[in-house]
Amino acid sequence: MIKEDFIVITPTGLYCRYGDFYLDPQQPVREAVVSHAHGDHAIGGSQNVYCTSPTMSFMKHRYRKFAAVDFHTKAYHQQFKIGEVLITFYSAGHILGSAQVLMEYDGAKYLYTGDYKIEPDNSCEPFEFVRADVLITESTFANPEVIHPSPVQEIEKLNATSSNIMLGAYALGKSQRLIQLMSQHCPGRNVMVHHSIMPFVKIYEDYGVKLGNYKMYDRKVMKNNHEGQVYIVPPMVFHSYHKAINVVRVFASGWKNLQQQNGISLYISDHADWNAILETIEMVKPQQVWTLHGDGKQLKAYFEGKLVVKILN
Repeated sequence: MIKEDFIVITPTGLYCRYGDFYLDPQQPVREAVVSHAHGDHAIGGSQNVYCTSPTMSFMKHRYRKFAAVDFHTKAYHQQFKIGEVLITFYSAGHILGSAQVLMEYDGAKYLYTGDYKIEPDNSCEPFEFVRADVLITESTFANPEVIHPSPVQEIEKLNATSSNIMLGAYALGKSQRLIQLMSQHCPGRNVMVHHSIMPFVKIYEDYGVKLGNYKMYDRKVMKNNHEGQVYIVPPMVFHSYHKAINVVRVFASGWKNLQQQNGISLYISDHADWNAILETIEMVKPQQVWTLHGDGKQLKAYFEGKLVVKILN
């Protein structure tokens, strides 16, 4: 029997009163189940944090001693209980260590995706389809007009210029994926990485992910070589150097507005597009879909009369 109030949105975040815990809380809480380590899902300061081992490592790097009082790391497929709710993590394919959270209570299964993508990405664990009665999905790109292009075709755009490239990317997840993609598909490039991104790269490699060839950024190399260099920088650095000379500006994102005024558009997203959300719904076979993080109106209209779609946010 599906409980309509199994997950509710509160100012603190997504709350499950049946287990008395929060999913990806926005403020410190006593019991936090964290899907992945991006800052809009993982904050520091909670008492008990349940997550995968890579997520703990990323949080400890970012928040140091304020990451959590206690971490309880769980492997994918390992069952554990909080209160009366049985919980299992499954890979979400978003970044290294990202997890979908399957919650079982009173005969019903609720699957919280966190952020996810289903396309192949060798820099993190592949997405797993899991059957559930309720699918609680992110809807960042739940729009029929948003179909992500092939990441290989996108990264190969960089081969169209011999100029040096300043490549803006999120420090965790996107940067590591780009290093790996460029190692495979842009062999003539010398990839250099901003110092603030390097610790995340190191954690990826500590978990056995082979990213390929890259170096720490060296200003002299960029200055003395006017071709073939790619410098990966986090968004704040990218935007602060908006007048950088002798470089082609590129920002890796699924968002159209972040592609404006750049030399090359690079549509590489770590979120599910419209087709991926539909495929996930087909594979999960839920009785109901609850949407978060974005606009669920188009999904609701698409499934009108066929499937219950509830917009949580």
